[in-house]
Amino acid sequence: MFPCQRYLAQPLSRRALLSQAAHGFGAVALSTMLAKTGALAGTSDGVSSLTPTISHFPAKARNIIFLYMDGGPSQVDTFDPKPLLDKYDGRAPHEVIAKVEPTQFANIGKILKSPWKFRQYGESGLPVSDLFPHIASCADELAVVRSMVAPFSEHTFANYFLHTGHGQQGRPSHGAWVSYGLGSECDDLPAFVILNGGLIPPGGMDCFGSGFLPAAFQGSVFTSGEAPVANIRPTEKTRELQEVKLALMQRLDRQRLEQFGRVDALESAIANYELAARMQTAVPAIMDLRNETKSTHEAYGLSDDFPNTQIYGRLCLVARRLVERGVRFIELTCPAGNGDRWDQHANLIDGHTKNARSVDKPIAALIRDLKQRGLLDETLIVWCGEFGRTPFAQGSDGRDHNPYGFSIWLAGGGIKGGTIYGVTDEFGYRAIENKVEVHDLHATMLHLLGVDHTRQTFRFGGRDMRLTDVHGHVVHEILA
Repeated sequence: MFPCQRYLAQPLSRRALLSQAAHGFGAVALSTMLAKTGALAGTSDGVSSLTPTISHFPAKARNIIFLYMDGGPSQVDTFDPKPLLDKYDGRAPHEVIAKVEPTQFANIGKILKSPWKFRQYGESGLPVSDLFPHIASCADELAVVRSMVAPFSEHTFANYFLHTGHGQQGRPSHGAWVSYGLGSECDDLPAFVILNGGLIPPGGMDCFGSGFLPAAFQGSVFTSGEAPVANIRPTEKTRELQEVKLALMQRLDRQRLEQFGRVDALESAIANYELAARMQTAVPAIMDLRNETKSTHEAYGLSDDFPNTQIYGRLCLVARRLVERGVRFIELTCPAGNGDRWDQHANLIDGHTKNARSVDKPIAALIRDLKQRGLLDETLIVWCGEFGRTPFAQGSDGRDHNPYGFSIWLAGGGIKGGTIYGVTDEFGYRAIENKVEVHDLHATMLHLLGVDHTRQTFRFGGRDMRLTDVHGHVVHEILA
């Protein structure tokens, strides 16, 4: 009579124990790895994608609207007044500024005063230039950071850094990190949406990619036209026919999963097919603004004389509707046709005036609309370019790139409104007090969503990767 297989004739050596228990230890390690990549969270098929998750600590904001000002607005013409530019207008920078760094195009002209006047607004007395009369009316909601710095003065690398925390392409976007960490509260729309006004930033779609994160977390680009997403309308004659086709595709993909094991491309494709089917109803509904009141249309500038105000107004109104539906991260790009984006190497007055007119009225309407609906307290709005501009001219009527000190602002969820943080020198050239790096901005954005940026990691290439890499500090001084 033979003993059962669990019978051991003699005690195990340590080597034998590890050998026979390897599968158990391996399963523990594997479960930890899969949990980190999200493969165990959410759906039973392993596609974790957009299942809502619990934040590290209570969040102040649930959503982010990132207003990307493509090209780099001039800080000394928008939110950082410098009276000394008036005094030294027309003088050579080397005569009055201690040191002038090499510029992107090595074309340094004379000191150039701002063509716009600054006025103080709200109970806070926050200074805003005449470029933004509508945003100025919301001054008490804004926290202006005047001491932003960036490590790159070239658009493409600066855009990658602003969006991904790294100067080279291929890293996950901030929107991808947010949707990876928190999932989505909406099951028929993507968690990360880009509302494209007409300009995709230099660097292209890699600014919105998922990098080494699962592909389900990459951004989805919506255009401003009648059909915001390609192929959003079914081509089949009946819904039943489409469902049969989708079922066949799903069955074939799952057969491949059984054959090859878990493959991100296949799992994400299955999730995306299913989401796309639900989007066929949700997207046309979210983009259809006919049920909005006439006063809402007018507030957002949808009947404005300037076409680009209409375009951006539509994007801002759609952004509000996406927030209402629970979309986690929404980025807006600028309309085309206002010169070379905010990138005025020449024709500063014409270009900045057109760009400001495009966004000013819609952004102010968005802030007021969210506040009236009780959504501003849980929606973080970020207004930001990839760098600023020089306080001296390029040629006679433009400004070159300046990453040494520039302005951004934040409003909404968890932000202390009517606040100014950081200082540039008396010419608005360099940040000299409380410098804020892009990593700090990302850390603050995540913090307001209830995410500790040091703990949100993804194992890749043999190390734990994060949006802020090994950098970043939360800017507590601008938080409510």
